[in-house]
Amino acid sequence: MANRINDRTRFIVDLRRHMWKSGIEVELRRLIWQIAVMGKYISAKIHESNRKLAGFKNVYGEDQLALDRISDEILKNMMRNSGFVREYASEELDDIITIGHGQEKYIVTADPVDGSSLVDTNLAIGTIIGIHKNSIFDCGKNSMVAALYITYGPLITMIYSAGKGVHEFVLDREGEYVLSEENIRLNERGSIFSPGGLRRDWTESHRRYIDKLEMDGYKLRYSGGFVPDINQVIIKRGGIFTYPALKKAPQGKLRLLFELQPMAYIVEQAGGMAIDGKEDILALKISSVDQRSPIYIGSRREVAMAREFLSEESY
Repeated sequence: MANRINDRTRFIVDLRRHMWKSGIEVELRRLIWQIAVMGKYISAKIHESNRKLAGFKNVYGEDQLALDRISDEILKNMMRNSGFVREYASEELDDIITIGHGQEKYIVTADPVDGSSLVDTNLAIGTIIGIHKNSIFDCGKNSMVAALYITYGPLITMIYSAGKGVHEFVLDREGEYVLSEENIRLNERGSIFSPGGLRRDWTESHRRYIDKLEMDGYKLRYSGGFVPDINQVIIKRGGIFTYPALKKAPQGKLRLLFELQPMAYIVEQAGGMAIDGKEDILALKISSVDQRSPIYIGSRREVAMAREFLSEESY
């Protein structure tokens, strides 16, 4: 029995060991691990959620589930006690808040439960985290040092990057995040597309782009959840997710700081691209925590093609 146990565990790489072997600096890897642990608590809250509305609105005027509030408190309290985080910004807060003593290295942004409106449908949802140095009021390529997201589905998985590739971990029955796939790379071209927004609200350039994807045989795969749709593009090694500029919402729907920057960081580390239609997402400077942007994210060929279709469009 002892030999069988040794054989089983000999080749298992857990999250902490992987980050250590990758040479990630001590404080950053400890912070990433602490956030991953918080995913276990959020997952437990998802399972016990009664799916009732908390009875008030969040700062963006959307119905806020009790689950959103609880998850935000879990993350905020962990950050406060981590010893590594001086500022925290969340979709559930109206501004960035100071939670450290001023000397800590990192600023953390969070979408605590992305897709919470899907909880009662039993579809996958997730948590999105960005980790920054210096000020978040800069472009992502200057401020970001790591990003991760956790997917709460049939399995609980975490994908992270700290600038040294993109790696997937699965939460096993013993409560450890164990390496599933290392150094994930997107193909130059994929075969799936996930188009957000109502077709009637699309601009003409975007509609022509989607028509081209359909004509080329791309398969429609869209859940309505940002985390599972991006996760699908990454795990399937390519394709594109887009939430475009709309006729009545030229800045789109998704928030640059909490959703788009972290996913763009991960996808670029996997060899893909992320643009707002013209500019790289990580080149856009943050001016407000509520800042939104259109997004085209995924394989390089599909994103480059989107840039071509949208090059003459102004928004």
